[in-house]
Formats: sequence, C-alpha cells, structure tokens
Amino acid sequence: MLDKVVIANRGEIALRILRACHEMGIKTVAVHSSADSNLKHVLLADETVCIGPAASNQSYLDMPKIISAAEVTDSVAIHPGYGFLSENADFSERVESSGFIFIGPKAESIRLMGDKVSAIKIMKEAGVPTVPGSDGVLTGDADKNLKIAKKIGYPVIIKASGGGGGRGMRVVHSEASLLNAIILTQAEARSAFGNEEVYMEKFLEKPRHIEVQILADGQGNAVHLGERDCSMQRRHQKVIEEAPAPGISEEQRAYIGERCVKACKDINYRSAGTFEFLYQDNEFYFIEMNTRLQVEHPVTELVTGIDIVKEQLNIAAGGKLRFAQQDIKIRGHAIECRMNAEDPKSFMPSPGDIKLWHMPGGPGIRIDSHAYSGYRVPPHYDSMIGKIISHGNDRKSAITRMSNALKEIVIEGIKTNIPLHQEILQHSAFKNGGTNIHYLEQRLGL
Repeated sequence: MLDKVVIANRGEIALRILRACHEMGIKTVAVHSSADSNLKHVLLADETVCIGPAASNQSYLDMPKIISAAEVTDSVAIHPGYGFLSENADFSERVESSGFIFIGPKAESIRLMGDKVSAIKIMKEAGVPTVPGSDGVLTGDADKNLKIAKKIGYPVIIKASGGGGGRGMRVVHSEASLLNAIILTQAEARSAFGNEEVYMEKFLEKPRHIEVQILADGQGNAVHLGERDCSMQRRHQKVIEEAPAPGISEEQRAYIGERCVKACKDINYRSAGTFEFLYQDNEFYFIEMNTRLQVEHPVTELVTGIDIVKEQLNIAAGGKLRFAQQDIKIRGHAIECRMNAEDPKSFMPSPGDIKLWHMPGGPGIRIDSHAYSGYRVPPHYDSMIGKIISHGNDRKSAITRMSNALKEIVIEGIKTNIPLHQEILQHSAFKNGGTNIHYLEQRLGL
C-alpha cells in the first residue's frame, strides 16, 4: 500500500482524497497556494507545503514545485484530483520519471484519449458507436471540407481536437458559413490549447449527455460502474447530475458498458475514467473520454457502493481490481447538485467571507464540501464550493430528499446558486426525467 500521498489540488476534491487516504492509513501532504492556507484539507493533512502565490500558474499548475514538495516530504505518490494537471500527460510523465507514482492513467493513455480524433478511432475499433463525422483532422482543402459537411448533413459542429471546457466548438447550419467557421475554430483552438487541429461531426439537436464510469487496473482487468445523466447544464458546464440515467434499460447499460470496458482493455488503461456520450433516439454516440476522476463521481458511488477514490489508490499501489463485473449492482437512485458561489441569475462569481454555513443531514444525504463558517471563498479559482448528493430507493425519493435538503441549507455572506437548484427540482420536465442538454439554457433564456 502507498505510504504517503501528495494531494495536488484544492477545494472539495482535495478533502475527498484526504479522507480516502486517511481511511486507508495513508499519510497525506497538502500542497497549497498562499490563498488556500485555511482550506479544510490543509488544516487536516499530516504535512503541508505552500507552493506559491494565489495565481494557479504559479502554484497548482507549477509541475516542478509539486514534484519538489513530494521529494522534500518523502512522499511516494501524487494524486492530481480533477482540473489543473489531472489530464496533463507531461505531468504524469514527469511524476513517474522522478520516481513517484502518478495516481491516474499512464501518460500514453492520457495523450491517446485526450486527442479526440485518436480517441474516436480507438472507440470505433472497440465497437463503440460514434457521431458521424470527418473521421480525422480537417485539412485546408475547402472543396473537400464542403463535401464532408454535405455527406454528414447540416447542422455540423467544428471541434478542436485538443479541446475541452466548452471551448473550441462552433455549430454551422449552412454551407455558406462553413469555411469561415473552420478558420475561426482553428484560431480559437490554437490560442486556447496550442493545437489548431479541428474535426467535424454531425450536430445532434436534442441529445442527452450520458457518461459511463469505468475502473481498470492496467493488469488486464476493467469494469464499468453504470452510467450517469449530466444533461442539466449551461454553457457546457454541468449543474445537476444523476445515476442511473432515467430511461436507460439494463440491456442498454450492459451494451454500452461492455464496449467501454473493451476499449480500456485494448489500450491497457489504468485508474478511473469516464466515457462521455451523446444519447438521442435510443442511440449512444461517443464524444470523448475523461482520463481522470470526475466531479460527479459521488452519484455513482452511492448507487454502486464502491469508493472510486479508494480504488484509485489501490490500483496505484499495484493492486488488482477487487471485484468483477458481475459484482456491480445498481441500487436506488442518486442526484448531485453543484453548489457554486455565484449569483443564481447572472452566474457572476460571488467570492467573499462565509458568515454562516449550515448543511443539511438526514438519511440519504451526503455533503462533499471544503467550506465552513468563517471560510473566505477566494476569487482566483472555480466558484464551486461543494456538492450536495441525495440517495433514495428510487428517483422520486432521491428528488424529495434533495428538495428537503435544499430547504435546510443556510449560507450567509455570499450569493449561491441554491435558488436555481430549487427552481430546477420543481420543473415538471426535470421530474419526468430525460431532459436534453439544451433544456436548462432554453428555460433560462440564455
């Protein structure tokens, strides 16, 4: 087992990793910026190292400082959490070449699946359905690009090969605007990701966002933990997630899950990962893979009973998966609401001092948060201050528990998006389940 782990992240995910480590008897080292000295996981860690000022590029994104912190504390492994360096193949490579264990996939897996064009190729070979598209990077041949679009059928979407976070994407509805859209997306991709390669796909007009959680040990064993529905989103950012996805049958779950497992075995994948799909007209279409732990992992944990972070730690220590696919059972339903320090209508961030913080409890309620009364939400990072997760015997009871929990929450001193969550849970469309990815933006008039 691992002796000591550096937690190279902040906020609720850092606390989540610390708790898993301490449950397993693993010592922890919290690396943090000067703005985060009062974070809960920093206060609870066995050792702490301040690695720089508030700016991310001088602290949480500074690879040499993180690796140096591992060296001076005699740590054996580094957990990147999510965001920051979690999907950075160079970081994974540098960690392992420095003699430490990277708690995540191997660098070659991150590179392979991080490039959407190569990822689509791998998934096709594994028998996973994909969105009709250009089957490769677009060239400067205008005539060829026009022919590809015509064959796919409008509307199409131009996407950056190395994109993410909702950037590097442009929808095109007619031939007249195609070529200009390609040029603009290439420029945006070059600026945002340092890679101007783009590809083309059919734009599905009313899809749902369904993702499949996997675990693999890099020793020939892999399982899927069912699917999540993450369709309730705005500006490509998720707001509410749930597991299992409403309306997905056991047969569909097995069909798509088995193909994701095959893809993991084909590339000898290691650690946790997520395959993301668009789902429309009872068909799954692969879009990308996230080679890291996801924000919404708790809903999967609650319906399967499997601690995904603990399994990551076990795999990183050289252990094999401790269960087979037949051991995975979906029990009940779970819903997660992301709590953000922001105005619930304009979505403007609302940093500042939390004067009063009271979270709900009761059966089936889980809170993943680093916040507390007196905590100052800094302006330098993502505005998420935690997650509230409910679990019930069925979807209706999970919604009821979440609705009651949201009424109990007291947060004073900053604005939060709790009123938005309360509003969504009252929507008949949400109660019925199966809303598409455009529903919330259309509802809010964005």
